[in-house]
Amino acid sequence: MARIVIVDDDPSLLKALPEAVRLRLKDVAVDTCDSAADALSKISVTDYDAIVADIKMPGMDGLALLAEIRTLRPDTPTVLITGHGHDDLAVLALRGGAYDFVQKPIDRDYIVASLTRAIEERERRRRVEAQQAFLEQHAELLEKIIEERTRELREANRLKDQFIAMLSHELRSPLGAIRMWASLLRGGKLDAERTARAIEAIERSAMTQAQLVEDLLDVSRITAGKLVLDARPIDLAAVAEAALDAVRADAEAKEVRIEQVFELGGGRVQGDPARLQQVMWNLLSNAVKFSSRGGRVVLRLACGDGQAIISVRDEGEGIAPEFLPHVFEPFRQADSTDTRAHGGLGLGLAIVHDVVELHRGTIEVESKGKGQGATFTVRLPLVGARSEAARGVARQPALSGEEFRPSPSLQGVRVLVVDDDAGARESVTAVLEQSGASVRAVESAAEAVETLEREPPDVLLSDIAMPGMDGYAFLGQARARLPGAQLPAAALTAYADATDRARALAAGFQAHLAKPVDPAELVAVVAELAYPTREPLTAGP
Repeated sequence: MARIVIVDDDPSLLKALPEAVRLRLKDVAVDTCDSAADALSKISVTDYDAIVADIKMPGMDGLALLAEIRTLRPDTPTVLITGHGHDDLAVLALRGGAYDFVQKPIDRDYIVASLTRAIEERERRRRVEAQQAFLEQHAELLEKIIEERTRELREANRLKDQFIAMLSHELRSPLGAIRMWASLLRGGKLDAERTARAIEAIERSAMTQAQLVEDLLDVSRITAGKLVLDARPIDLAAVAEAALDAVRADAEAKEVRIEQVFELGGGRVQGDPARLQQVMWNLLSNAVKFSSRGGRVVLRLACGDGQAIISVRDEGEGIAPEFLPHVFEPFRQADSTDTRAHGGLGLGLAIVHDVVELHRGTIEVESKGKGQGATFTVRLPLVGARSEAARGVARQPALSGEEFRPSPSLQGVRVLVVDDDAGARESVTAVLEQSGASVRAVESAAEAVETLEREPPDVLLSDIAMPGMDGYAFLGQARARLPGAQLPAAALTAYADATDRARALAAGFQAHLAKPVDPAELVAVVAELAYPTREPLTAGP
């Protein structure tokens, strides 16, 4: 509500003008004073939105009152009124700081309009002044925020450049090994022992590259909120055994001893076994990597306070105190120099942290400093069920411990392979032909469509991303060309996400194989598609 005070020694005006103002303005309170002295006493304690004062009054006149008002309330607009229409009086009033000058008899609509403008302008001015005061008060804080943000952006750019350099290095290293060994194999001068070493080196380098790609994809999935868990009640001991199997070769190569202390007492957790194996493998792999030759790593599983506790402790390089807060940040490594002793992209622990959180768990790290080892502790909520082992049921084999199964025979199976990548076509063809399949490999969907009626296959393997026509469109055309025939099909693609798999299956593919595909898995899937109602024959030794 706006507040106005009217000052005049004329009683009739003090009655009529307030009524006119109240009639024309909403939410307004009007006070009256019959002298400048009375007005000053009120103005000194009340912050009026506008003041109306007569110029000619006994004692202190309106001009003198205006001067006092400018001292007491410099931002309060004052409208002076007078019954003496002298131009020089108007000039004096306006020069003295009056907002407006109105002659008697007063035009009531005009003076109300003038007061309305005065009140609105004062309110706008006060808002602007308040904003300016706020900005001035917070200018230093804003400058600090901007400086901090600038530092963060520079650090982010530095980390990005550093990561790209590391990625290039980590990809080039295994590629270099593959290229060198492939060149030596092509020369045909390697003896049997070196040929075996070459094959092992190529496989190892390919697995290294596949792990790098998987880590990058995991970070992308986590960032996008697309990492989906296949959760079920699981026995952590079985998962731990699988992780140990996966890291054992590296540990033996460095003569690092891994001790197991399993004290779960039958406790189980609700989790994704593959992802929890990934967590344990990362922690164990790091512990081995940063241990000295002949060192010791301890894997401990225990229960406490309704939680399963996974602890991995090593006696290796340890972690500097200043780096501890950054251990679980992606793309961060304690040693990121060109002379660093250990490879990798610095993604493993970031993935571990996020996977553990997706399981509603926590992870923490402890280290007393460089050279004093480190301990990573994961806590996961227990589901309260006893383990199968505790009920006398045999534990399932470890996840990485594949049962021996004879390779299925594909003798007589006709397979059409469609892929624009020559290397992929050749390698898939070689694997399938080795298992007895008859393979026709083409580089485009258009060529495959021409082949279908002439040589209808038993199984179709198709890439998804191809120039001209993609795998989805091709599958539709293929089945349209062979309307009466069953055409089992598998997508063989580098699009490896869960959403990509779901899309492929929804499009009509019976299987989804993510590149790089394991040869045994490839043969098994083709056999399953070729022999859907009976057990496939197995290849002899």
